[in-house]
Amino acid sequence: MNAAPSVVLRHASGWAIAGAIGLIVLGVFAMALPWATSFAFAMIVGWLLIFSAAIQIVHAFQLKGIGHLLWKLAVALLYLAVGCYFLVYPLMGLAAIALALAFFFLAEGLMDVAEFFQNRKLAGSGWILLDGIVTLLLGLMIAKHWPASSLWAFGILVGISMVMTGLARLMVTLAARKIVEHFAA
Repeated sequence: MNAAPSVVLRHASGWAIAGAIGLIVLGVFAMALPWATSFAFAMIVGWLLIFSAAIQIVHAFQLKGIGHLLWKLAVALLYLAVGCYFLVYPLMGLAAIALALAFFFLAEGLMDVAEFFQNRKLAGSGWILLDGIVTLLLGLMIAKHWPASSLWAFGILVGISMVMTGLARLMVTLAARKIVEHFAA
């Protein structure tokens, strides 16, 4: 016996709504405890670099014909060293990434503002300008308060991303549910 599409969608959308609400709640926690989220971020990056180093070492010995073995091992050891550094000195690792993030946001914001001026006659170009200005301000805020911004920047950014993703998924799921209910009626 097959269930009606509206029943299947309602069941699936219930899980999607629960997941979206979960993302929103976790995002709020990430923003409420930005230093804990930032610290966890540093730990995750450290472990990812260490795992990447291990994989690169294995591949260095497997792919003998492509490139020089010593060069591949040197790159793998760099990954390993930086990963260990992040695990031993997570705040220093965060400071380095925060500074790089500030420069990235400043460059991205400037490019968005330049893009706006190139396309200002197109419909919706104001959103590009708004995005550029907000990105520039975020980059300036991180740079101005660096290195202290290292403690909160990643937690706030991850939290905002999680809340926005959760809200977007929630709204899309509710809209899909409404459409199905409209056609099922």
